Amino acid sequence: MSEESSLPKLRDRALGIVATGTILAILYFGREVLVPITLAVILSLLISPLVRALRRLGLGPTSSVLAAVLVLTVALGAVASVIGVQVAHMVKSLPQYERTIRHKLYKVNELTVDRLAAFTSQTERLVGESREPRAASEAPPSSLTPGTPADAPGTAADGSPDAATQPAPVPAPLSASPPARPYSSAAPIPVEVHQPPLSPLQVVERVLGSMWVPLETAGIVIVVLIFVLLERESVRDRFIRLAGPADLRATTLVLNDAGERLSRFFVSQFAVNLGVGLALWLGLALIGLPHATLWAALAAVLRFVPYVGVWIAAVISAALAAAVDPGWTLVLLTLGLFTVVELIAGQLVEPQLYGHSTGLSPLSVVVAAIFWSWIWGPVGLVVSTPLTLCLVVMGRHVKALRLLDILLGDSQALTMPERFYQRALSADSDELIANARAYLKHDSLAAYSDFVLMPALRLAAFDLERRTITREQQLKVRQTIVTVIAAISGGRSRFTRRRHAMSMLDQMNAGRQLRQQREQLIGRWQGPLAVPPGSIMLCLSMGSMSDDLATELLVRILRDKQIDARHVSVEDLKAPPPEAVPGSVSMVFVVSSTPGDERQAAGAAVEQLRARFAHALLIGVCLPGLVLQQGSSDSILPGTDKSASSLVDALQICVDWLEERTKT
Repeated sequence: MSEESSLPKLRDRALGIVATGTILAILYFGREVLVPITLAVILSLLISPLVRALRRLGLGPTSSVLAAVLVLTVALGAVASVIGVQVAHMVKSLPQYERTIRHKLYKVNELTVDRLAAFTSQTERLVGESREPRAASEAPPSSLTPGTPADAPGTAADGSPDAATQPAPVPAPLSASPPARPYSSAAPIPVEVHQPPLSPLQVVERVLGSMWVPLETAGIVIVVLIFVLLERESVRDRFIRLAGPADLRATTLVLNDAGERLSRFFVSQFAVNLGVGLALWLGLALIGLPHATLWAALAAVLRFVPYVGVWIAAVISAALAAAVDPGWTLVLLTLGLFTVVELIAGQLVEPQLYGHSTGLSPLSVVVAAIFWSWIWGPVGLVVSTPLTLCLVVMGRHVKALRLLDILLGDSQALTMPERFYQRALSADSDELIANARAYLKHDSLAAYSDFVLMPALRLAAFDLERRTITREQQLKVRQTIVTVIAAISGGRSRFTRRRHAMSMLDQMNAGRQLRQQREQLIGRWQGPLAVPPGSIMLCLSMGSMSDDLATELLVRILRDKQIDARHVSVEDLKAPPPEAVPGSVSMVFVVSSTPGDERQAAGAAVEQLRARFAHALLIGVCLPGLVLQQGSSDSILPGTDKSASSLVDALQICVDWLEERTKT
């Protein structure tokens, strides 16, 4: 049975792999067709506001589209002409910079390679000097030293070689012909090859041949752009029909988001990049960098490449500055100008127009740039961010493409309670504390407890009921919760006897452990007994582990507001502390964190509290379970004066009561 049930899963997985491979193959082998179409669609989103503006001025649909495309074509042609002229001038000027480049390279080589070579040779000399005494002491005796026997074979009596042992000379062979003349190594005769001058027709043919591919692509893009703009409403209706007319709301939402929000983003990004290009052009012209228009246009185009595009243009501009200026002043000015302009654009201008984020995670932007540049080359690198953003928008509204939003979007993959519980399972208290402090900068501890801590605790309780969490993981979660709450609730724990009496701590839940830490700091009764009348707020736990933690959280929330709150349990009511001042307790919170049997048995506890604290205000704090059900019978404790469904509500009730008391 298990094998039969696994077959559909394997079949779906295989189909998914085949579909992914097919899509990648289509993107790669069909790039000659897909690239112009993609550029046309992106440009249509860019000039859609211009088309709508022309329509509002009274032009017809066709006239407004043709006029907008004409404006775009003239603008791009003018920019391309200016860049082409700048490139031609720069190529002619390159020989003038050769001497400066050689001088810079010589200086760099002198400061790096030559010094390293001098250091290496000095090191080798020192090592050689340390080896010379050892080599001299181990040298073998010479063959010419005294004591060599005179009658050694091969030597005469005077030490000269014996003639009898010398080999006889070999006579040269007789030959009838004279020896061959050696090959002459004279220098070769230089030969110059001159091509015949090109005819005017050949010049035109070469120029058109080099420009044919970009002109062809530009022509296809313009034609497709015109028809995309003309058939915009028709394409939208066909897409709605394809998606299903029964779900018009979702389909319309997708189209509006893809059409208006993406168009607004592309227009804003184009305006920012154009402004950056103009600012760089003025700055580079003022500091004296040649061909400032070329480098400004390059920076404006490359800025569409996320994170690294503008810095590629900065490095290239700095390289030209190093070739122009014999010193390094122009290089530093160029890099400083790029840095200042990019900081202003990225940190001040962009957040005002479309925010810091594009809706994409930084990792997905980098991965998308690598992927699209591999598929479509330099064009893919430029359009990687718009394409990926379109995929994320589709993933947010189309259920079948939800995976794209999860993988590529910048939204949190896990909710805050899920992240807390996952980090607690990993005992990563440092990250949890950092996240909690970031949350507390714009919200209260009560809100953090309601929306993060208590839901995370319910996830842990759910796993505990299903018995899917081990004993070791329970201890990790408990200790992490204790560490985080102690760090963010006004004072770190001084529980120095770490892990002492381990068996006792294992039996103690997180709420009681936190209470014990406070009692070690401020005493058994959690404060003095001699207090003004009506100044103590008691927080009673109904007895479960989550009740103890919720009660301790409420105590810390109230004490954070300078309210004398104290934690008591049902067992504490059996042996209450001596009450030094009659009427010192003005309010009692009865805390129940989850619906259950203890809420049904809360009536006896409420009656006991009413008998002991007759003049106190009784407030039932009934926190919801996994599903929030407003107005249910489980959210009210019988016999209480007021009820609260969250820790935020309990805090607000206490604050309002104290304000009314102060006024009276």
